[in-house]
Amino acid sequence: MDLVALMLADSRFPGGGHAHSGGLEEAVARRLVTDEASLASFLVGRLRTAGALGAVFAAAATRDAPGRHAELDAELDARTPSPAQRAAGRAQGRGVARAARRAWPSPALTGLLRATPRPHHPIIVGVLVGDPFEAAQTVAYHAVTGPATGAIRLLGLDPFGVNAVLARLAGEIDAVAGAAADHAGAAPVDLPAPASPGLDLLAEAHDRHHREEVRLFVT
Repeated sequence: MDLVALMLADSRFPGGGHAHSGGLEEAVARRLVTDEASLASFLVGRLRTAGALGAVFAAAATRDAPGRHAELDAELDARTPSPAQRAAGRAQGRGVARAARRAWPSPALTGLLRATPRPHHPIIVGVLVGDPFEAAQTVAYHAVTGPATGAIRLLGLDPFGVNAVLARLAGEIDAVAGAAADHAGAAPVDLPAPASPGLDLLAEAHDRHHREEVRLFVT
């Protein structure tokens, strides 16, 4: 795996991902996730919906063409009905952009940020990584590691058990990444749009509660 992809997937990368639980905090508050088994179900659902959506756009963003990245960003916006989810995607994209300007300055990054100054997270990951499968794999992995880390902090789950849950998702993450890479050359308007209405509802509920009371995560 490319070093850039590895660094972007690392929880220590200063991209701001640590502030987001991917809907897990609200799921925990509603007792939808209480243990390793329910966490595993949550992660599989998130991977197959929001994770797959992000992965396909990350793969597509590795293809450079005039106006493509701005169009991809707009299409991802259209496929994300939750305002809270859209804000989270752009916040994480902005965090990655801030770090990437120092770590990997390039004409491709400059062109992306000129076309869309606040890109969604999958779009900038695709531009930085460059390889469709690895970009998709990075975003798919990121979609489940944030909630998994959140489960350790919110529920006090055994870190070894949580990481075993993640390890068992390896094949599914690769399958999502492979399917996403198959669509890398498609026109933005034709990209798949797996929906996650449950996650959208959790995101909106968490956003309301976050403004009313102290929460550990932004999302």
